[in-house]
Amino acid sequence: MPFQTEPAYSHGQPARTAIVLANLGTPDAPDAPALRRYLAEFLGDHRVVEIPKPIWWLILHGIILRVRPKKSAAKYASIWTPEGSPLKVYTERQAKLLQGALGERGHQVTVRYAMRYGNPSIPSVLNELKAEGATRVLVLPAYPQYSGTTTASVVDGVMNWARKVRNLPELRFINRYHDDTGYINALAKRVREHWLVNGQGERLVMSFHGVPERTLHLGDPYHCECFKTARLLAEALGLPRERVVVTFQSRFGKAKWLEPYTEPTLVALAQQGIKRVDVMCPGFTSDCLETLEEINMEVREAFLHAGGERFDYIPCLNDTPAWASALADLAERHLQGWPTREADNPAERAESRQRALALGAKR
Repeated sequence: MPFQTEPAYSHGQPARTAIVLANLGTPDAPDAPALRRYLAEFLGDHRVVEIPKPIWWLILHGIILRVRPKKSAAKYASIWTPEGSPLKVYTERQAKLLQGALGERGHQVTVRYAMRYGNPSIPSVLNELKAEGATRVLVLPAYPQYSGTTTASVVDGVMNWARKVRNLPELRFINRYHDDTGYINALAKRVREHWLVNGQGERLVMSFHGVPERTLHLGDPYHCECFKTARLLAEALGLPRERVVVTFQSRFGKAKWLEPYTEPTLVALAQQGIKRVDVMCPGFTSDCLETLEEINMEVREAFLHAGGERFDYIPCLNDTPAWASALADLAERHLQGWPTREADNPAERAESRQRALALGAKR
């Protein structure tokens, strides 16, 4: 595999630190061609679908990519904003807020966002950072709960890029933060703020993205980490166990996935006489198709049709100040040992003085 062209190395080059906030991805537009490209990349990842590649390739290209793009495009169109895909909008805002929060704490760190599938891609963002002189990169996936289907796939994306790079930056990865105090507190604040305005439902339903059940038996910790997040959040909110319901959404295919499933559970609650529910998706840090369309439209309709009277969707953390602060805390802990302040790095300090002198001379 040939190496790609990269900036020439210069002796005495100061070490610079960057963070890549990596999310799943989104199509470039809510239309069938864009969805076809996006789904081909997403569903073509063996981390996502573990069916043997030759068989899956025939299914994916022979059936799914001929039928699903048009249907998915209509769903994306229902949530698309003037700024674009909500997931991309919020992920970009989170990256800017994280850089601002770290800057206020005295850290000289460049923060960019990247998508595992779609644009801006992980390789393109890493190439940009390398061209700008980044020599240390912290990769922060937007997934609080670790799964081979998500977190590990981000690592794959970085390593696939690294195989083509001659002079690699130092790399660090954050694997999980499902029980991080800042994350739990940000979720609890989001719920309390909703309750303050709207009151409380009879049940708080926490819907996490589903994965095939076999991944649990093969050693994936995702299932356990979702339940730990739910338990810690319920404790932070002071909710008794009987008022909290944990479910898994977004089933795909005929295989058995993690249970209980979200929509059937909400229908059953309505049939049991539960009239009002609050529903949130703690595993998603940005609102997206799975939260805004699947939960707040499809599942809402199913609950109300089954006899429920009020369905309150609590938005994801998105660009809330509490989440920006929690992200900064998380990044700070994982940046330890890397000099990120001017006073920590003599080379950067000298370069900063030279820039100041050059600027003064021009004036």
